Amino acid sequence: MSWIYLLGAGLFEIGWPLGFQLANQSPQHKILWILFSGGSMIASGFLLFTAQKVIPMGTAYAVWTGIGAAGAFIVGVLVFSEPLNIARFIGVLLIVGGVVTLKVASS
Repeated sequence: MSWIYLLGAGLFEIGWPLGFQLANQSPQHKILWILFSGGSMIASGFLLFTAQKVIPMGTAYAVWTGIGAAGAFIVGVLVFSEPLNIARFIGVLLIVGGVVTLKVASS
């Protein structure tokens, strides 16, 4: 169950930079998106806290930030038309590879 909490924490970790980006792009809804970001931070932190009851801190933190970084990258490319080139793609693959390695090594 701890890995599910950690996955959820990582997904909420994507939510707060998404909310900040939407706040920047939508001035009329800025407060709403900032509140969304704050809620995502709280949910992400709570789920990380819960996951760390079982998963070692170093592993949990690396997986959490990896999901957030890779997820934010993917959302940026797909939703906000951020550039996608081979170097950026390889960078995200390295992050994902590191996260998978940590998961396998913790099992």
